[in-house]
Amino acid sequence: MMNSIRERIKRLEHQRSMSGLEILKYIGPGLLVTVGFIDPGNWASNVAAGSDYGYKLLWMVTLSTFMLIILQHNAAHLGIATGYCISEASSIYVKPWLSRFLLTTALLATAATAMAEILGGAIALQMIFNLPLKIGAILVTALSLTLLLTNSYKLLERWIIGFVSLIGLSFIIEIILVNVDWGQAVISWVKPSIPAGSIPVIMSVLGAVVMPHNLYLHSEIIQSRQWNLKDDEVIRHQLNYEFLDTIVSMLIGWAINSAMILVAAATFFANSIHVSALDTAGAMLKPLLGNGASVIFAIALLLAGISSSITAGMAGGTIFAGMFKEHYDIHDIHSRGGVIAVFLLALVVIFFIRDPFMGLVYSQMLLSIQLPWTIFLQIYLTSSQKVMGKFANSKGNFILLMIIGLIVTGLNIALLISFLR
Repeated sequence: MMNSIRERIKRLEHQRSMSGLEILKYIGPGLLVTVGFIDPGNWASNVAAGSDYGYKLLWMVTLSTFMLIILQHNAAHLGIATGYCISEASSIYVKPWLSRFLLTTALLATAATAMAEILGGAIALQMIFNLPLKIGAILVTALSLTLLLTNSYKLLERWIIGFVSLIGLSFIIEIILVNVDWGQAVISWVKPSIPAGSIPVIMSVLGAVVMPHNLYLHSEIIQSRQWNLKDDEVIRHQLNYEFLDTIVSMLIGWAINSAMILVAAATFFANSIHVSALDTAGAMLKPLLGNGASVIFAIALLLAGISSSITAGMAGGTIFAGMFKEHYDIHDIHSRGGVIAVFLLALVVIFFIRDPFMGLVYSQMLLSIQLPWTIFLQIYLTSSQKVMGKFANSKGNFILLMIIGLIVTGLNIALLISFLR
């Protein structure tokens, strides 16, 4: 009896100790993923949404972020409970021909993501130093590859958390400088609206927030910390704190993405200015907000391009290594090969793009088209008792995930119909 009481007291003391600074130990994987959906592709999608439709598409950021929290937590759930990322689990538990097809499409989507990140960084260098776009793209690629090939996870997390902080601060400053209609913004955050001709932009916002490569990346990062222990109580404990990390990180992303639309709506839409290029957006901010705002815009864009290029490269290495049933390890040939292949393919595409701004927007649309494949693959894996054991999705979680998958699929069908008309 006394031993039982002592054990309960120890458990309560341990739970109390897991607060404050202890919680900070669990913050990191979520932020590493967050930077992936505040990339230059998001900038283009959000600027297009705000400049063309004002505050009306803010609801899509809210809906996308809600879906993202559920999906990212579910992906991390897989990593913690099994020790596998989505790519590894797919290679082990899905028929080889189907797994290869799904993972190849995910790898191509990651290359599209990397293209947007690198292109955004190149546009920023052009704005700041007047460098040609292609030279800027080469520089961003070289820097991102160097950071990836020479640093560990923990060091990369510190870099990226710093980048996210600076990007967030940049947009907070931008919001202070503009006259936002907060009443209209609050309504638009929760009231769905689909203005005529807005479906492509809505889909680009969706693809810019809920990104396939981030689901693969989160499932890898979370189990790379060796949290997959045999003790069920420890696994449940890690799942609880991972969920906190996911919520905090995704809400930060929601705030930054919302800020982009708010700034674009308050400056461009309010002044009937159509934006067709990110560098043009930066230049237009000069007369509207002053020289300081344009500089902040360019610096934040550069930071977003570099940091999100890193996460895209890591995702590419994760997916490719998973095809060989291996963990991500930058010193392994398959992980390095995946990273390098994603960057080179992205760089080649950039050299053939004629309209950088629309290239960014359409790259996000391509992500939204691939997204249902990844979502339903993830649902299959996390709902399977063969894969997850006692940690398989509950009936309620399965239904919620299926609803999200069907919503994304429905939006893709709407996109197809809009193009056929």
